[in-house]
Amino acid sequence: MPNSLLLLLLVLRAVAGDAAADSADPCAGRRIHIRDLPPSFNTHLLRHCDAAFPLADPSSSVTSAPTCESLANHGLGPRTHARSRSWYRTDARLLEPFFHRRLLERRCLVANPSLADAVFLPYYAALDSIPYVLDPSLLNSSALHGASLAQFLARDRPQILARRHGHDHFMVLGGSAWDHSQPPRAEPRLLGTTSLVRLPEFENFTFLALESRSWPWQEHAIPHPTSFHPASLPRLEAWLARARRSRRTTLMLFAGGVSRPSRPNIRGSILAECANRTDACVVVDCSAGKCSHDPVRYMRPMLGAKFCLEPPGDTPTRRSTFDAILAGCVPVFFEDAAARRQYGWHLPPGRYDEFSVYIQKETVVLGGVKIAETLAAVPDAEVRRMRERALEMAPRVLYRRHGSTAELREAGNDAVDLAVDGALRRIRRRARALEEGQPERIYAQEDDSVDA
Repeated sequence: MPNSLLLLLLVLRAVAGDAAADSADPCAGRRIHIRDLPPSFNTHLLRHCDAAFPLADPSSSVTSAPTCESLANHGLGPRTHARSRSWYRTDARLLEPFFHRRLLERRCLVANPSLADAVFLPYYAALDSIPYVLDPSLLNSSALHGASLAQFLARDRPQILARRHGHDHFMVLGGSAWDHSQPPRAEPRLLGTTSLVRLPEFENFTFLALESRSWPWQEHAIPHPTSFHPASLPRLEAWLARARRSRRTTLMLFAGGVSRPSRPNIRGSILAECANRTDACVVVDCSAGKCSHDPVRYMRPMLGAKFCLEPPGDTPTRRSTFDAILAGCVPVFFEDAAARRQYGWHLPPGRYDEFSVYIQKETVVLGGVKIAETLAAVPDAEVRRMRERALEMAPRVLYRRHGSTAELREAGNDAVDLAVDGALRRIRRRARALEEGQPERIYAQEDDSVDA
C-alpha cells in the first residue's frame, strides 16, 4: 500500500475514533463551568430584600408574598397555600437565583474552565440593576451597571475570558433585554434602563432574557416564569389531565390591566368588545399587580375559557401567554413579536398555527373585525386539537422545581434545559466560527429556532 494512502487511512481512522468517542461521551460539547463570582454579584444582593427591591405590592398584601418571603425555595417564592406541592407565588425578577440553583444540578459541570465548552456567570443582574432603575439620583450612573463585573473578569484569571473573547460566556436576565440596552453614552439618560448588554466588555456574551430585542444576535428570549413548578412526573401529569378535562364554557378571556388607553390600540379594542359581549368574554382585572402573586385569580378562569387573548402591553411579550398554555387555553396573538419571534428554542415558530390563533391587530383596531366572531367561527374540533397541542407544549415552557425526581427529568426538557441547550448550540457554533477563521458566521441566527 502506498505510504500516502496508508497515511490517509490512519487519519480517517483517527477521525472516526474521535467521533465515536464523542458519541459515547454524553458530555461532549456540553461541559459548563460556573464562574466563581464574589458574593457581591449574587447572594449578597438578596440580603437587602426589604429595602433594595420591594417585590410585594403593599396595596394588595392579601395576595402578595411579603417582600423577603419571595426569596423562598431558591426564588420560586412561598407556596400558594399550605397543601400546595407545585404552585408558588413566583416573582419573575427572581429568575436569576432560581436559574443558578437549577444549573448547579446539571450534569457535565466542570471545575476547570479550560475544559469547558461554555462559562455561566451567576450574576443576578436584574436585581443589581434595581437601584439604578428606581432611584432618580442614580440616573446619570445607570451606565455603570455591570462595570464592576467587567472589571472583575478582566483581572481575575483573565485567560478564562480571553480564550474565546467572551463568545463562550452566558448569563440570565430576570427581565427584558430592552431594560438593559441603553447606549452607555446616551444623553439624556432614561430612567428605568441600564446599559448592561451594551457594554463593550459584554458584547460577545449570550444573554438569556425574558424578552429579546428585534435583532437578537446577543440575546435570546426564554419563557416568563409561571407559578407552576412540579417536582414529580405524577404532579405534572395530574395538572395536564385537569386542564384536558376542564369544561370550557367561556369563549374568550383577557387577564391584564383594565385601564382604558388614551388612544386607540388593541388592548382598548379588547376591553371595549368584552364590555359589549359579556356573554362571550371574561376579563380578569390584574391592575396594580393583583395577579402577580396570586395564580388562583387567573388560572381558574383560564381553565374555563377556550381562548386567551394576549395583546402586547408595555412590551410585546406577556407572562399570561405561558399561563394560558399551561391551562390549555388557546393563546390568541395580535402581533408576531408577541411570541413567534421570541421563543424559538421553546415554542418552534413553525408550530404556532397548531396551538394558537393570530389576528392582526390593525384589522381589529382599524378594520372593524370582531374578535368574538372570529373565534366563534373556529370549529370545535379544531379548538380541541389546538388545546391538545398547547398542553403538549406546556412542559417545554414551565420551570420545574429544583430537586425534582429523576422520572420527571427524564420525561423531557423544561424551560431551563431548553434554554441551556440553546445557549450551548449558539456557543458551539461561535467557537467553530472562531476556530475556522470565519467571523461572518459568529452572529448568524440559524440556531435560534428549533423544530420539535
